[in-house]
Amino acid sequence: MEIAGGVFIVTGSATGLGAEVSRRLAGKGGNVVINYTKSEAEAQATAEECRKLGADAILCRADVSVDEDCRRMAAEVLKRWGRIDGLVNNAATSVIVPHANLEGLSSEDFQRVLSVNVVGAFQMVRAATPAMQAQGKGAIVNISSGSAFSGSGSSIAYAASKAALNVMTYSLARALAPAIRVNAVCPGVMQTRWWREGLGEEGYQAFIDRYAASAPLGTAGTTEAVADPVVWLLEGADHVTGETIMVDAGSHLR
Repeated sequence: MEIAGGVFIVTGSATGLGAEVSRRLAGKGGNVVINYTKSEAEAQATAEECRKLGADAILCRADVSVDEDCRRMAAEVLKRWGRIDGLVNNAATSVIVPHANLEGLSSEDFQRVLSVNVVGAFQMVRAATPAMQAQGKGAIVNISSGSAFSGSGSSIAYAASKAALNVMTYSLARALAPAIRVNAVCPGVMQTRWWREGLGEEGYQAFIDRYAASAPLGTAGTTEAVADPVVWLLEGADHVTGETIMVDAGSHLR
């Protein structure tokens, strides 16, 4: 796929990995949608960074767990550019609850995680694919997690949601072929604001250090490192679909 001149929706792209992917695409000449739910100031800053890189960028406030928001976002993109070439389902949520603390994970928390991480991704695919099918080509990348394989992570709800996202990736890759490729990237622990805010500075640093010490490559992930395969799956992987690519510094080998 040619990134230059293409149109890409990146959900949850105000900060973190979504923002980094958006900047990478903008730097290659792609037009990007910066999606957010609460972080408006950060979303505006990311959009401005993308514009400085030479791309056209628009903001779209939308909650992917709400189907009407997903359809509205796709409609706004088509009104602006008349096409959708790629979708990166990056928006996600979780709660930090030790897996053994079953009473600590409420049914409301579980439902919210699933509604964003799984149902939201599906709804975005459903909203974006008619345009891709009409064009005869498109690419989707779901941001999953190594937790989908290990059953670890911030909570049981999160691990379960990412496992479901992986299976949905396989199903969609089969259902949407040959016009649309669907793949997933599965990061390990990433050095992000979410973990820092959830664990506190001291707990966060200890957590990152433990992960890095146990990973074969000796590091915890960064948004830059994970953005590389995401962009590759959009741009350079024309013969790849239905894959779940681990990007975890080899942590799954432990």
